[in-house]
Amino acid sequence: MSIKSLLMPAITARLFSHERLLAQRAKAERQRSARAEPHRVWYFHQVDDPYSALVAQHLPRLVARYDITLLPHVVDVPADTAAPERDKLVAYSRRDAAMLARRWRLHFDDASVQPSAAAVVTVQQLLVAAIASGRFTDVVDPLSRALWQQPSPLDHLDHLAVPGSKLAPADASATQDHIAGAARLRQRLGHYLGATLYYAGEWYWGLDRLHHLERRLQALGAQHAPASGPMFAPEPDLDQPTPVAGAPAIDFFLSLRSPYTAIVAPRVFRLGELTGAPVRLRYVLPMAMRGLPVPRAKRLYIMRDAAREARLRGIAFGRINDPLGKPTERGLALIPLAERAGQGQAYLLSFLRGVWSEGIDAGSDRGLRRIAERADLSWSDAQAALHDPAWRMVAEANRGAMFALGLWGVPSFRAGDTAVWGQDRLWAIEQAVLARRAAAGQQQEHATA
Repeated sequence: MSIKSLLMPAITARLFSHERLLAQRAKAERQRSARAEPHRVWYFHQVDDPYSALVAQHLPRLVARYDITLLPHVVDVPADTAAPERDKLVAYSRRDAAMLARRWRLHFDDASVQPSAAAVVTVQQLLVAAIASGRFTDVVDPLSRALWQQPSPLDHLDHLAVPGSKLAPADASATQDHIAGAARLRQRLGHYLGATLYYAGEWYWGLDRLHHLERRLQALGAQHAPASGPMFAPEPDLDQPTPVAGAPAIDFFLSLRSPYTAIVAPRVFRLGELTGAPVRLRYVLPMAMRGLPVPRAKRLYIMRDAAREARLRGIAFGRINDPLGKPTERGLALIPLAERAGQGQAYLLSFLRGVWSEGIDAGSDRGLRRIAERADLSWSDAQAALHDPAWRMVAEANRGAMFALGLWGVPSFRAGDTAVWGQDRLWAIEQAVLARRAAAGQQQEHATA
């Protein structure tokens, strides 16, 4: 066992512990109070990002509900290293934002096309001017809606009428200076995407993480009215047997090196158990093992966010022994064996729990044996399976199937006609499975009418 494998679990257990997070929050609050500063929330808005369009609709309510000072900034598209498979990301973001808009009764329609470059520049200039005049939250949503219309009225306008006046755009030089400065600030604070909010050491991306920020502000007593819970609270998972006749299979695209895979696997398996939907394991190689770089800021945010999401769902996480490279390859090699033995889910849970919450070194025989045997796999059979390279062709075929669905990252899921990316989209898969049950019930009603 290497020194790294020995030290990493202890370091990560401390780094991502809830106790450390609470201590950091308490320190930040003491410093804020000592300086008599307001609750400052930085917001980074990317005008051609659908998730920013959704957050924009919520900002006026956020600043009205909480005693915060919002510091908005306009940013450009993320760097290539932070947005691999950019074309797929752009197309998927529109579809996903349209689904979220329907869920939360917000406004966004996927017109299957991005806004024109000229319209994007116009909105950037208008928003930079609005920031200078203190009117960002008043105009960001109407500007965003106009931008995403097809055709957009902004394609041929130099200004936009807003309540009571017209907003003159900032000049091109001032706009580019603002965008460049905002990018440097965002990088210094530790992020890389738009639709992000930053408060006292922590990042919150999109509507999906606003509930974490709201709970934190409520705990600090920063809500104007009595606390009534966050406005975008995540839906609870299905928690009781709900058999679905002819339930669609759930394709679970996963990576052994994905922390989000680790924290969603127990949930997707539970969904399958409660509904009768079979879960198919569609494993792929991690991005980092497919030649796609993952910047440091992205790695850190993902790990901290995964720890936060794991706590929300009551899933153990944080004592990590990174399975990059050999440990992942060895782990994937045993999945076909586990599936033939009817222990695919048990083995996957054992592996993910081992490397993401127990600090087990899956690159060692001792570690992998422990993972395999507690999933009722014979170690002698496992040793033989390690020499069978057939899993590589399966992983590549799974990657191709995932790409064909317009997806590229893990965890991703498909049930029927619904294909989504992210552990925070399991609710959409649950709805797709239960919709089959509702459709069957309606057919039965018609048959007996």
